[in-house]
Amino acid sequence: MIKMKTLVFLALMFLQDATAVTHSMKNFFTGSSGVPNFPEFVAVGLVDDVQVVHYDSETKRIEPKQDWMSRVTEDDPQYWERETQIYQGNQQAFKVNIDTAMRRFNQTGGVHIVQLMVGCQWDDQTGKISGFSQYSYDGEDFIVFDLNTETWIAPTPEAVITKHKWDKDKALIAQEKNYLTQICPDWLKKYVDYGSSSLLRTDLPKVSLLQKSPSSPVTCHATGFYPNAAMMFWRKGGEEHREDVTLGEILPNNDGSFQTSVDLKAPGASEDWGSYECVFQLSGVEDIVTKLDKAVIRTNEVKTGIRSDGEKPLDKTTIIIIIVAVAVLVVIIALAGFFIYKKKNAVSNPEVLEELNPGA
Repeated sequence: MIKMKTLVFLALMFLQDATAVTHSMKNFFTGSSGVPNFPEFVAVGLVDDVQVVHYDSETKRIEPKQDWMSRVTEDDPQYWERETQIYQGNQQAFKVNIDTAMRRFNQTGGVHIVQLMVGCQWDDQTGKISGFSQYSYDGEDFIVFDLNTETWIAPTPEAVITKHKWDKDKALIAQEKNYLTQICPDWLKKYVDYGSSSLLRTDLPKVSLLQKSPSSPVTCHATGFYPNAAMMFWRKGGEEHREDVTLGEILPNNDGSFQTSVDLKAPGASEDWGSYECVFQLSGVEDIVTKLDKAVIRTNEVKTGIRSDGEKPLDKTTIIIIIVAVAVLVVIIALAGFFIYKKKNAVSNPEVLEELNPGA
């Protein structure tokens, strides 16, 4: 079960299935109480983990976050006005949700957050559709809709009352199912079509080997790739190597691309470093393989005879010569300044002026 975070911005970290033909739409709603300098209600919509819309209680308007989202009005001229009204209604509903949750947990004040994550996934090859809808309170799962059984699951005792109430509401169940299996997938397909030039592109990453110190793990880092349906792992002798390996998350970059990394415990001095390879896989493209080579590892450490940036370090003799040369230059500049000062001072002396201008 997915843990929902207490800040909506962290919701951007949720990942879709690692397949290039699976598309997703996710809507995150966050209602808060007692949080300083934060809107009491925020909503964001993502398509394939790219933010496409935003709404908050301060602007009270839903706004597009991608240029291609302007195309929605071609088929639905009232889209933005209608969606704004819906989100304004959700804003009021979340106020009630927070009050209800606080009563269930016998709370009278403090900072509290209610979140809803709702959306769907669609495989454009198989046509398979799946949906999800779940609420959290103060960062912990509160109630989750099971689309297979068409019932609500209460992970915490405080949500049992809500579960029984919503299970009996057949109209609510039908509405939830219709949204997850019909409305959400239909809009997801439209969004993918509108943003196809961006959402269906393939960007290859820049892959680097990084290491803080000789005893630190070697990090294979890939950044700038799209989509995020990627895999990364270490291979040894042609076989996937899982021992002493730590896989990082796939995280978004500011430009809409993604980054990820995988750490490998540094091989011993006697081991064959060349037998290790970092493999980056993106569906539809050839694997990007990077051999573990000490010479190409970027590190903060200065190596004998060569720095991590590829430049040779200065030897001690050269450093001493430079220091002496700089010191001599400083002395010359100081003496020059002194003689200029003395000459200027002598010229301005009245006795000297009288000697230079005896007829004055």
